[in-house]
Amino acid sequence: MWTAITRDVSPALADCELSFVDRTPINVARAQAQHEAYCHALESLGCKVIRLPAEPAYPDSVFVEDVALAFDEVSIATRPGAASRRDEGAAVLDALSRFRPVLRIEAPGTLDGGDVLRIGKRVFVGISARSNEAGRAQLRTLLAPYGYTVEGIATRNCLHLKSAVTQVAEDAVLVNPKWLVDAASFADYRRIEVDSVEGHAANAVRIGEALLYPDCFPRTLERLREAGIAVTTVDVSELQKAEGAVTCCSVLFRTEGAA
Repeated sequence: MWTAITRDVSPALADCELSFVDRTPINVARAQAQHEAYCHALESLGCKVIRLPAEPAYPDSVFVEDVALAFDEVSIATRPGAASRRDEGAAVLDALSRFRPVLRIEAPGTLDGGDVLRIGKRVFVGISARSNEAGRAQLRTLLAPYGYTVEGIATRNCLHLKSAVTQVAEDAVLVNPKWLVDAASFADYRRIEVDSVEGHAANAVRIGEALLYPDCFPRTLERLREAGIAVTTVDVSELQKAEGAVTCCSVLFRTEGAA
């Protein structure tokens, strides 16, 4: 069974951190409705959703993936690259601790969950403004006892690694090659490239054999369906104004016998 931890949208969402998108007005009520529909979509794809209440003091706190990682054996408290986000994680980690032991990235390491892409026992970590070498080295040390390898992947012109590439099938990744300095690390996988006019289209959530995907990238969506991938779409347009995406709104992990 899959479990997803989510957190409701902060009423302060409009004060979010931004790096690679321009600040535009955010309709918070609409963002909250979109997040509600996102949670329902997760449930429709077989997830038990643990919903945490909104954190009014933390504008970006809906993006729970950045503060915590869940692997099969352990969970990891990250140390986000944006100092304003470093106190967001307590409730998420408390929920995760019921399922996994919690390990921690410590200063001077920084690591955003959006920079961490796991494919089997391979863990790719973005070399980005939010995740530094110390954070990657600590992650490598924490995961080594469980047989994972950790590899740095340089990004450009985007916030996180998972802005540029995500796994969409057992053997396939969805990628925007313009946002990777070198895509050679993904040579072992079937590569589906985003349409050239849909730069932000590489972010998708894989849940078993299903995929959850934004509804605003029709050309790339068609490529996914032509590749034989079952896709469920959601509207996350207001969350995207906060530099969010479908992966960052949940922490997903497998559970045995979860009620």
